[in-house]
Amino acid sequence: MRSIHRARAMCEWGDFAGAAPKMRAMMTAPGDGLVPPFLLLSEPGVTAREQRACSERWTAERRVAAALERGRLGLRFDLRRREKITVGYLSSDFHDHATAHLLIETLEAHDRARFDIRGYSYGRADDGNMRRRLTAAFDGFCDISSASDTEAAMRIHADGVDMLVDLKGFTSGARTGVTMLRPAPLQVNYLGYPGTMGAGVCDYIITDHFVTPRGAAPDYAEAFAYMPQCYQPRGRAPLGLAPTRAAAGLPEQGFVFCCFNQAYKLTPFIFDLWARLLDDAPGSVLWLLQTEAAKGNLRNEMRGRGIDAARLIFAAHLGQSDHLARLQLADLVLDTSPFGAHTTASDALWSGAPIVTCPGETFAARVAGSILSAVGLPELIASDFDDYVAIARTLASDPPLLARLKSKLAENRLTTALFDVGAYTRGIEALYSEMWRRKLSGMAPGMIDFA
Repeated sequence: MRSIHRARAMCEWGDFAGAAPKMRAMMTAPGDGLVPPFLLLSEPGVTAREQRACSERWTAERRVAAALERGRLGLRFDLRRREKITVGYLSSDFHDHATAHLLIETLEAHDRARFDIRGYSYGRADDGNMRRRLTAAFDGFCDISSASDTEAAMRIHADGVDMLVDLKGFTSGARTGVTMLRPAPLQVNYLGYPGTMGAGVCDYIITDHFVTPRGAAPDYAEAFAYMPQCYQPRGRAPLGLAPTRAAAGLPEQGFVFCCFNQAYKLTPFIFDLWARLLDDAPGSVLWLLQTEAAKGNLRNEMRGRGIDAARLIFAAHLGQSDHLARLQLADLVLDTSPFGAHTTASDALWSGAPIVTCPGETFAARVAGSILSAVGLPELIASDFDDYVAIARTLASDPPLLARLKSKLAENRLTTALFDVGAYTRGIEALYSEMWRRKLSGMAPGMIDFA
């Protein structure tokens, strides 16, 4: 599995088609061969049902060990009614990270009369602005990076956390061992991992009707807790002045297609579509996030499709404010599949750059569609990949149409649900309150939908 992950990160696609059969074989074979669930999210053709099976197998032995340890610890919970619900957020990303940028304004907007908000960090501890802002946003903040899973779980339990919100799932650096010890009476899968964590880990997953329609419920171990609009939080970070195209490494003329998704989300099929768009739009360029290990391979892939590799422009990693400023130079953002844009989609829209997407079946493939729905731009959600190409081609060839679309986005981003932090926070607090009410009433976790 390590070789597949490495190949994806480097965009080495020689055996791309052979990866999924290998992983499916491992998922069903006897023995201890395991497929990391996160790796499966970016594999074309894999269903949400298969993703659940992968998560169940990935955690099976650890759940048994966690249950034994939990029994040894003898954890008990106070389920009496109280004035405030204590919500603990568990993550390694409480620093200058995409998750922190998405969530910070919601944390700051929580109603302190009804909720006590605590952060449990096992990631990098720096003294940056975001770390200081996060620390101030919580009513209590605890660095558990040096604690064992058991010690971390005991600290969470001792703090009286009613609801533990896991912000990492199976993403890089996650410590699901803490969550599997179940140190809180309720546990929630939220934001960081776009899929199920399997049985016995979290009770609910915070979602929306676009990313997980009701019919998808059997593919998730967690009960759906539906936000009224997009499940993803997003604030209104200040937008600085856009740099010049020259300063951003872009040519002075020509249409700028853009995708700042991580390299492992790129696929040969998506690259085929992008090559068609570049071929149809003379003078256009494709602006990608720079990954040193993948640059050479991507240039070779584009040459192999008959496109001058010089039309690939690579953008350096920048801090959030500079990144948002330069995004204003993009004419159109192109989504990937089956693991699409998440934070990068809402970043683009906040910066005024429209994004075209083609939703798939899984959570990871549907996020950009949810975001576009919440900002009032459903016309950018393609029905299939031919439609995806047609939408992008039309916008690249019709400047007045693109200008009208950008004008609509500029208005909608200030008036629609996507960037309304107050409404979003009230929505998630309503879900937390209902989860807690059900728990106190002795009810099993079940779908929560206020629509």
